[in-house]
Amino acid sequence: QFQLLESGGGLVQTGDSLRLSCAASEEIPATYDMSWFRQSPGKERKFVARINWSTGSTDYSDSVKGRFTISRTNAKNAVFLQMASLKPEDTAVYYCAADPTGAQTGWVGAYDYWGQGTQVTVSS
Repeated sequence: QFQLLESGGGLVQTGDSLRLSCAASEEIPATYDMSWFRQSPGKERKFVARINWSTGSTDYSDSVKGRFTISRTNAKNAVFLQMASLKPEDTAVYYCAADPTGAQTGWVGAYDYWGQGTQVTVSS
């Protein structure tokens, strides 16, 4: 079964950088989109960034554009989220997710596979 495991979360200060990793249990198929979402307490899970596994094209939410970068390994079994200029409002549990259809969407319902999440806390 296709599984995802995030790592790299932690407690940082405003302005710091942090890199999240998401390891897949097997090579990620070319048809997949891989995305990062985040969820704060009492709020809905929201799209952060996406990479199309076939083309490598990326997309970002407006709130992180220019600060976060999504990337993948050449081995094609891991995806990363490099976060810079972190703000307290970036505090959330960050989830890695996979959409097997490659629909290039930020809709939570399109993603069939999810990791367990990793906590990112940005102090002011």
